[in-house]
Amino acid sequence: SPLCLRSEFGKLGITAWAPPPVGELQMPQNWSHQLEGSVCAPAFHAGLSLLCSLPGPAHLFRLSGKCFSLVESTYKYEFCPFHNVTQHEQTFRWNAYSGILGIWHEWEISNNTFRGMWMRDGDSCRSRSRQSKVELTCGKSNRLAHVSEPSTCVYALTFETPLVCHPHSLLVYPALPPSLQRRWDRAEQDLADELITAQGYDKLLRALFEDAGYLKTPQESESVPEGGAKVPAFQTLEDCSEAHRQMAKELRRLKSVLTQHGIPHTRPAETSSSEHMDPKTPTDGTAEQLRGDPGLRGNTL
Repeated sequence: SPLCLRSEFGKLGITAWAPPPVGELQMPQNWSHQLEGSVCAPAFHAGLSLLCSLPGPAHLFRLSGKCFSLVESTYKYEFCPFHNVTQHEQTFRWNAYSGILGIWHEWEISNNTFRGMWMRDGDSCRSRSRQSKVELTCGKSNRLAHVSEPSTCVYALTFETPLVCHPHSLLVYPALPPSLQRRWDRAEQDLADELITAQGYDKLLRALFEDAGYLKTPQESESVPEGGAKVPAFQTLEDCSEAHRQMAKELRRLKSVLTQHGIPHTRPAETSSSEHMDPKTPTDGTAEQLRGDPGLRGNTL
């Protein structure tokens, strides 16, 4: 079965591979918790609850709360691990574009290895939402190295970090809590005993990754169909009215946050098509304002 490697996190009940230290992550002496699935229940120190709730390799959690930027052409891109990807037009135009290219959604897993982060449900782009895939590669420092738009409204980012240089640093098995490791072991044994097929084994692993919070279920990942916006289905008029009330409440909350940060939230006039000829320019023709706080900024740990 896959090899389980224990690090200093093992003292806290977390099984994970430990990379060469890039600044030690200090934990309180009196901290203890039990990790189940992708959520851990803090027992003594609520300040680390965010760290515990993040899915994936524990040594990457130190990137949470930080943002890394890159300026290409007339755009500044910011990647905030486990949070979002944003784009800001560097111009003196009164309606310069600033928006979200994706919000943390799930991992991409291939060959039982974390391959990248998917940021989905960004700002609208024609009939769908913007989304970004962030590939993690080995580098001497933490930096956003490259951004491209391989297809309309789909962005590809390369993030370099020394945290993934070890060949075992992105293996899925060591990042799992013990209960899910045991499930994986049973599935592997059943495959070896020919009690399940390779297809059945893959389905079991998919369900296991979903339970760990690494992947979204098919229902959660349901995307907008090409050529039309996704329309929610309501069983009754009451359900529709309740959804409308919740949306109105959320809209008021977002407006309050924008006002608190001094960000205007009125819809500007549409710009001419000639202003959006650059392939990196958002294609929906409307300059939307930035939603939410992307977190602390800085390219160092």
